[in-house]
Amino acid sequence: MAVVRRAPRAPAGVPLPAGPVYAAIDLGTNNCRLLVARPTARSFRVVDAFSRIVRLGEGLTGSGRLCQDAMDRALAALEICASKMETRGVTRARIVATEACRAADNGEDFCARVEARTGLTLEVVDRRTEAGLAATGCAPLVDPTCDGAVLFDIGGGSTEVVWLGRRSAGDDGPPRARIRSWVSLPVGVVSLSERHGGVKVSPEVFRAMVDEVCAMLDGVRQSWGVRAPGRLHLLGTSGTVTTVAGIHLGLERYDRTRVDGAWLGAGHIEEVVERLMGMSFEERVANPCIGAQRADLVLAGCAIMEAVRRIFPAERLRVADRGLREGMLVQLMRADGAWRRGRPETGADLSRGDNCA
Repeated sequence: MAVVRRAPRAPAGVPLPAGPVYAAIDLGTNNCRLLVARPTARSFRVVDAFSRIVRLGEGLTGSGRLCQDAMDRALAALEICASKMETRGVTRARIVATEACRAADNGEDFCARVEARTGLTLEVVDRRTEAGLAATGCAPLVDPTCDGAVLFDIGGGSTEVVWLGRRSAGDDGPPRARIRSWVSLPVGVVSLSERHGGVKVSPEVFRAMVDEVCAMLDGVRQSWGVRAPGRLHLLGTSGTVTTVAGIHLGLERYDRTRVDGAWLGAGHIEEVVERLMGMSFEERVANPCIGAQRADLVLAGCAIMEAVRRIFPAERLRVADRGLREGMLVQLMRADGAWRRGRPETGADLSRGDNCA
C-alpha cells in the first residue's frame, strides 16, 4: 500500500477536513482513475474523482514493453492524481497497477519513474488481488433475492470473471463479497482490438473475437459447478458495459446516476450490440456514450461480454460503474474500523489462491 508523502495542503481559505481522508488509484492498461472519499455511517462519500484514458498498454502485445508515449501519458495523469490527493489532505491511500505493468518487461522501471516524479508508489497487483478488489467494490449490487452473481470486469489487458455467492454483512459498512470461484483471462479490450482490429469490425471478425474468448472460458462453468442460471444474474463492470447501458438508455451525455445499478435484459444487450455493429467508426466516435477514445475498443469489449454471456447465460445483467477503486476504499476503511471492527472478506481468500480456475 502507498501512503501519500507530501504534507496535506488545501487551497487558500479552505480548511482541511477533520478525520481520515482516503484515496484509491487504479492504473490499468487503458485508464487511470482516482477516487478520494471519506467514510460515512454505512459507506463512504466521494469528495473528488478523476479519470483519464491513457492507453498505457498501447503496443504492449507486440513489443512486450511499455512505449515512451504511453508512459508519458500515464505519468501526466498520475501527476494530476497526486496534486488532487495533496489538495484534499489524503491520509491513507492505495495505488495499484494491473495488467500492463504486470506484463511489461520495463514495468518495474516505469514504477520507479512514477515514484521519482510524483511521490506515488505503485503496487503492481496480481490477478487474484485484482479479482478480489473488483468483487469487494461491486458486492453492493448483487441482488439479495438471488443465489449470487457472475461478475465480469473487462479491462484493457485482462478480464476477471468471479462467481459471487449471496452477499453478506458482518458490520455496518457495505455488503461483503462472498467469492466462490474466479478466473482471470489474459485478454482485454486493448489487446483484443490490437490483434483483430477495432476501426472496421466485420461480423466475421466479431465472431472470431467471441470465439477466441469463449475458448479461454471453455470448461470454467463446469469446473465451478455452476448449475442452472435461473437463480444467478450477471454483474458487469467496465467501460464496455456502461457504454452499452448508456446507449440503451438513450443518454445524450453519460450519467453515472442512471447507469450504475441499471438492469439490462438479454434482448436489450443484443439490440445495442447489433446497433454498434451497424455503425461506422465515425458514427461510434460521434456517439456521446462512446467518443473518440473508445470508438476502436468498444466492439472488442462487446465480444468479451458476449463470450461471458454464452458461457454463463442469464436473463438479466446489472451494470456497475464501480470496481477496483471502490474495492480499495472499502478495504482500507474496513481495516481502519470505519464501520466497527474490520473482519476479512468471507468466501475464498484470493491471497491464497483458493478455488482458482
